[in-house]
Amino acid sequence: MSGHAGIGTGARHPTGRHADRSLETAPRGRQAVFVGHDVYRRHAYGTMHPLAIPRVEAVVDLCNALGWFAEGDYRTSPCATEAELAWFHDAAYIAALRDATESGAVDLATRRRYGIGSMENPLFPGVFERASTSVGGSIRAAELALDGLVAFHPAGGTHHGRRARASGFCYFNDPVFAILRLLQAGLTRVAYVDLDAHHGDGVQDAFSDDPRVRTLSIHEAGRWPHTGCASDTGEGRACNLPVPAGCNDDELRLLIDDVILPLVSSFAPEAVVLTCGGDALCDDPLTKMALTNVALWDAIERIVPLAPHAVVLGGGGYNPWTLARYWTGLWGRLSGRRIPDALPVEGREILERLQCDLIDDEDMRPQWLTTLADSPTAAAVRPELRALRDEVLGNIDPDRWRAFASAPVVTAVPGTTAVGAAPVEATAALEEVSR
Repeated sequence: MSGHAGIGTGARHPTGRHADRSLETAPRGRQAVFVGHDVYRRHAYGTMHPLAIPRVEAVVDLCNALGWFAEGDYRTSPCATEAELAWFHDAAYIAALRDATESGAVDLATRRRYGIGSMENPLFPGVFERASTSVGGSIRAAELALDGLVAFHPAGGTHHGRRARASGFCYFNDPVFAILRLLQAGLTRVAYVDLDAHHGDGVQDAFSDDPRVRTLSIHEAGRWPHTGCASDTGEGRACNLPVPAGCNDDELRLLIDDVILPLVSSFAPEAVVLTCGGDALCDDPLTKMALTNVALWDAIERIVPLAPHAVVLGGGGYNPWTLARYWTGLWGRLSGRRIPDALPVEGREILERLQCDLIDDEDMRPQWLTTLADSPTAAAVRPELRALRDEVLGNIDPDRWRAFASAPVVTAVPGTTAVGAAPVEATAALEEVSR
């Protein structure tokens, strides 16, 4: 089957449909905005690549079918300039990716040095623009968050990108840029929470020496990039929770309740940045986790209010049906819409047109074509999850975790304005975690 069936001819934002909003799911006093771009409708990653499937474009189409873009909800992502890319990435690497994209070829030395043109990180037409637009979208999302909005940028979440090398399907590392923009505005405490099935190695390493940033990652144990073990606390500013295969909703809830929420709260962040990869869902072809989208929506909705500024990014996800339903529903939850029991005809037709070489026809589930929300599941919390929780909490030094840069550290960026942020004492103590 083809992995790049058409979803639609163009995004419509906004539609003229009435926006169905639900007060019980609305973010507390904050409007949500969706950051996107039509560049993601172009075929990418060649053939036989896990990302050569409809992803963000299917989400936009489903949101349109549901009437979920009111005026002002959708914001077009800019394309990051090379000067902005150089905030984090090496200039020679930026030039190598740009030149390879323009020429359509990459020599062996460049491939070996920068990881460009491999099966993992293929060279395809428009890759430089696409990757730069993802970075530009995360910078814009951070700016919108600074304005008090909850910024959802599903094309973001390329958390494996290295300063001078493509890695793990990621050419640039857009979450790093969201965090940098927040820091450039004068914030001194930013929490990064990664719910992708793969460890957020690139983000953790990028800020390993920065006392203003804390990174927390729940990911599948034994999975590439084979980093993020439970004992890895960085310089006392990282928390890693490698979960066993089959991690279920109740186990996620345990880790959110007992580890993520207390740790993030104790740091009293001024901003949170989340990566929400769809590969943590049950039935993703590249992972073996067993989460429902409802459990992930619930977790994200509990993390977002922990700081006055919030950026919510996408990430991995290689089953186009489960991914589209997850991110569409996530936008619905963040923006206060009511999740429908059944999709309208137009929405079902969008999902019926999706195809993916990694999913066999006999593995298709009927609800993938008719609903957004997964059916609830009940499963016991395994002893190894409780042991993981206890081990990770035992590895965290509360004093080092709560320590932060007491004065704003502002990086001058032309055309930006620094926003002062007074330090606030942590509101929760790690020692009070009861379990």
